[in-house]
Amino acid sequence: MRTLPLLAAALATIGLCLAAGGFAGYYYLRPALPSVAEMREIPLQIPLRIYSRDGRLMQQIGEQRRTPVAYDDIPEVVVQAFLAAEDDRFFEHPGFDYQGILRAALKLAATGSRAQGGSTITQQLAREYFLTRDRTFIRKAKEIILAIQIENSFSKQEIMELYLNKTFLGQRSYGVAAAAQVYFGKELDELSVAEAATIAGLPAAPSRLNPVRNPDQASERRAYVLRRMNELDFIDNEQYEAALDTPMESFLHAPGVELDAPYLAEMVRSEMLRRYGNAAYTDGYQVITTLDSELQDAATRALRTALLQYDRRHGFRGPVAQVDLDALMAEGGATDTRLQETLNNLPRFEDLAAAIVLRAGASQDAGAEFFLRDTGRVQLPWERLRWKPYINDNVVGGDPANPAAMIKPGDVVYLLNTADGWQLAQIPEAQGAFVALDPGDGATIAMTGGFDYASNKYNRAVQAKRQPGSAFKPFVYSAALANGFTAASIINDAPIVVNNSGQEEAWRPQNHSNRFYGPTRLREGLVRSMNLVSLRVLREVGIANALEHIRAFGFPRLATPRDLSLALGSGNASPLQMAEGYSVLANGGYRVNNYFIERILDAEGNVLFAANPRRVCRPCADLWLDGLGPADNDELPEFARSADSDNATGDIPAVLDTSEISGVSSVEELMAIGESWRPDYIETPRFWSDREQARRALSQQNGYIVYDMMRDVIQRGTGRRARELGRTDIAGKTGTSNDRRDAWFSGFNGDLVGISWVGFDDDGRSLGAGEEGGRTALPIWKDFMAVALEGQPDASLEQPPGIVSVKISPETGKAARTGEPSVFEIFRDGNEPQAVFDEFEYLSEDIFVDDDSGESIF
Repeated sequence: MRTLPLLAAALATIGLCLAAGGFAGYYYLRPALPSVAEMREIPLQIPLRIYSRDGRLMQQIGEQRRTPVAYDDIPEVVVQAFLAAEDDRFFEHPGFDYQGILRAALKLAATGSRAQGGSTITQQLAREYFLTRDRTFIRKAKEIILAIQIENSFSKQEIMELYLNKTFLGQRSYGVAAAAQVYFGKELDELSVAEAATIAGLPAAPSRLNPVRNPDQASERRAYVLRRMNELDFIDNEQYEAALDTPMESFLHAPGVELDAPYLAEMVRSEMLRRYGNAAYTDGYQVITTLDSELQDAATRALRTALLQYDRRHGFRGPVAQVDLDALMAEGGATDTRLQETLNNLPRFEDLAAAIVLRAGASQDAGAEFFLRDTGRVQLPWERLRWKPYINDNVVGGDPANPAAMIKPGDVVYLLNTADGWQLAQIPEAQGAFVALDPGDGATIAMTGGFDYASNKYNRAVQAKRQPGSAFKPFVYSAALANGFTAASIINDAPIVVNNSGQEEAWRPQNHSNRFYGPTRLREGLVRSMNLVSLRVLREVGIANALEHIRAFGFPRLATPRDLSLALGSGNASPLQMAEGYSVLANGGYRVNNYFIERILDAEGNVLFAANPRRVCRPCADLWLDGLGPADNDELPEFARSADSDNATGDIPAVLDTSEISGVSSVEELMAIGESWRPDYIETPRFWSDREQARRALSQQNGYIVYDMMRDVIQRGTGRRARELGRTDIAGKTGTSNDRRDAWFSGFNGDLVGISWVGFDDDGRSLGAGEEGGRTALPIWKDFMAVALEGQPDASLEQPPGIVSVKISPETGKAARTGEPSVFEIFRDGNEPQAVFDEFEYLSEDIFVDDDSGESIF
């Protein structure tokens, strides 16, 4: 019996020694551990998120995919799944689990090997944030001490929230919300019990248990989690059986992008990296761009449609690859699964899917059979296949006799998903770009830089410097109007020979039609895009004078040649530069600079940056000396005085009160607040007394006359296809460079500028016969504007003061005589032709008057 007191004494001694050792270890290790204050400031790496101006997600960028979520917003089934998988006594223990530690100690004593185990959720959190993953007793001791500190500093709910937002779950996803999106493409509250159990099983081994790459092992782990959930009464038997029988179906999903705008998103990423360095990817910045989501979608669709149509006109180039179906059969059969695996390695494109030809009929009635990626086997009739073969960029072959004359089994081709069903298609080799700006302040409204960003990230809207051809002529004609010409000036459209000492042969430019039209009014020269008229105009104005005028539109010096070819658009410009230049014509003559970031917010929603571009204030033109800058406040009319004036009126603040938007909880809330202060630059001149105004680049009268001539380009000139829009406020100009290497259409009304370009990345390759601005590029602009202008009121430029309309002879450009053919033309007041009076013809009184004698005076 004396052994019991001795045993008790021994155990007490051991306990005291352990306690003493524990306290000693605690005080020894504690200084090296973070303080409570540091734990309270635990950072989360949150990716950069980029939004359109109406709040649609364009891109999410960062090494760690994470979407922080509050504890109250985490579904109970998700919390329960993690408790079952990792720590079912989480809400009971003080941060470490005696039972788990005892199990690990017993295994060490029994086997002599260290065991992974005994780590509670709190300990895992401590390790994730502050410790290494070294498997040592010192690290384990630190982990326990730190877990105790965390438990004393945070509530259980706060600890669980941190853990479920922090823990790594594979595929660069951190936290349960990111994992739900990555593996299942769902929000947290959309997860099923089986899906929640799958995610909860990942922390033990995120790579080995990845449900996409290792579905069998992931299924085994899920079964364990589900069994524990059932044992803990988190789910009943029926739920357990149903979840257990659910197939393991998981695919990788990109972040929930809501708007396809990768080209501008990349511009934002580059700018954020310049501003904030690598912290741009981890500190949770939110960027609101100037893009309009509806119009961005319209631009993307319009460009892709036009490129596919161009490609179809130039013939079928054949399959992109060949699969040996006989070899597949020999290896175990060309099953749908094997066919799908073969196609998975091919690039994916919007509305285009790779397919393998399984059968090609020898008659038209037989059609063809394909295996289509993600769809399976499909049959296509002859009318969905028929396509002349490509010979070269200028020539297509004859009609094929049947499907077998075009394709054969094993060919890999692409099919296009149209409204009428699948159709044989191919990836266009030609490229294109489209950009739309708000001419009032230069904001980018829509931008797409190519057919497919994933396959080629080159942003042609910004980076491609190409010859604009005749699309550049409006700037030359504007220079002519500023140097003595009028829209009625007569220029001889006749042959020109330009001798250049640097070339062996003289330059003999031609009109597109290879014809000469003789004396031609300036307006007709622009409407019909007559090259020889443009050359003579430039020669008369003088290259130096023209260049000085054109610089005001924002074109860099190196982009504009110093010779007569300038008149034909032989310089280099990007679609974005052309859009900035055309904005001057669209807004009444003001120079605006492009911008694409509206606001930058931090992770808490505080505004770090708000754009303040130079904007056009049209009413200010009369108030402030034609837009050259605001006058002193006292000189303004009462309604136009600044906000601190006693006589100020209106309810739009002169400056943004950022206190209103600090701490907003969502992008949508920010959008609503932002709209409440963003001024209408046409209706609110008071706002502009304290704002930066756009500077005038050319007179209102000059800009209006060019606009009026360009309206005729659409109504009866090379841009006639745009008349299908049924608008009278639109103006534009086609452009085609030498050998049809570039096709352009540039157009606008008072509210919107749009520029479309089509060409090959190899700028020496021609688009082919018949591919000109009006046919190749104009449809992009027209399809975009059909969406942008639907339901919108007329936005014609208002005729400014100082413009007069005069009847002229279309042959001479002079004031029309009575009875001769005439047209109306507009002029700057003082530049109009003077009326010519024939003898006696315009006298107001009869000079043949009888006197009292009844005889004639004459």
